[in-house]
Amino acid sequence: MSSNQEPLAAHNQSGRAQRVNLDAGGNARLTTLGRTAYLQALDDGWADHRRLHHEGRRARALYDGAREAVASVLGARTDEVFFAPSPTAAFHAVIPALLAGHKRKGNLVVASRIERAAVLNALEFSNATEHLVTVDERGFVDPDGFSAAVAQPGVAFAALQQANHEVATLQPLDHAREACTKAGVPLLVDATASLTHVAPPTGLWDALIASPADWGGGQGVGVLALKSRARARRVWPEDQDAWFPGGASLPAIFAAAVTLQEAESLRKERAQLHTELIDSIRRAAALLPDTEVLGDPFNRLPHMCTFSCLYVDSEALMAQFDALGFAVGSGSACTSASLEPSHVLAAMGVLTHGNVRVTLDWDVTREQVARFVQVLPQAVAQVRGEMGVTGL
Repeated sequence: MSSNQEPLAAHNQSGRAQRVNLDAGGNARLTTLGRTAYLQALDDGWADHRRLHHEGRRARALYDGAREAVASVLGARTDEVFFAPSPTAAFHAVIPALLAGHKRKGNLVVASRIERAAVLNALEFSNATEHLVTVDERGFVDPDGFSAAVAQPGVAFAALQQANHEVATLQPLDHAREACTKAGVPLLVDATASLTHVAPPTGLWDALIASPADWGGGQGVGVLALKSRARARRVWPEDQDAWFPGGASLPAIFAAAVTLQEAESLRKERAQLHTELIDSIRRAAALLPDTEVLGDPFNRLPHMCTFSCLYVDSEALMAQFDALGFAVGSGSACTSASLEPSHVLAAMGVLTHGNVRVTLDWDVTREQVARFVQVLPQAVAQVRGEMGVTGL
């Protein structure tokens, strides 16, 4: 870090820069209540919850309580909630199962071009015939195109995210649900980026997947909710854990359920604060030369925003912010092994490089975001200068 940058980074009493997590999408810190719940389950739920002895029954009480808590938020029955080792594992299980369950109808799956890679990869691996609906420059799925697609013969099921995980745009779930109901097509809803940030999509799904790590519930668990009316045939060997052989960690499950209820109870209060803070970041980014703020400015998640800066590299920008004490993400896959640009941004027709994604953690403060807004212009200018781009 150059000397003219050092005053912009806040320091604690020891002189070390205070770190701020602005990359909380699927990576939020475990809440205090979640940590307490996890430790309680380590003490009280260590036994196999399928056993009939006292210790097993005590573990079963925690497991059943977790299912009931999640079901109450999602508007599901308790027996319609299952826990996977991760959200990705949930996608990889339910997609081939829905295909197998609707094999007689056909092998066509309707989704959008900007679904998570876990969805698109599972469809490809399952040899599904894909109809990927286009999106506009905001990342909004064409509702008429989606309706027309699900009305085709041979559609096994449809998949649509409640909100996009890279640019925060909310999707027309009401419209999609209506179209799927009319066509007799089940709808898989990806709520991994949206649950606890906006109202749960109650009544709008046949299958739903959520990510506890997104709301501060910790890693190591994913949520699958599957309506009893949805035909699904498992395509793996029989096991006493019907959906996810071997099961998931009970402490992780219990912490996920407790923090889901916690986050849902605080949702409106947090959303109001996060909307205000994200608005300030969007305004600051919009003032930067040759910078585009992405996603719908109004119909969006309250805690996330993405902007793209021309003439810079995403990895260099993330490194610059990291040096200043801010962990940020990127809509580009430039830091993954694939070295491929974001398929979401490409589908939107916007810049696929030089992007920064900010996702607020549950405990973010106004002061932390104000510091980020303060360093933003200089950070971008610094990276552009290092790349030989000046005078913008």
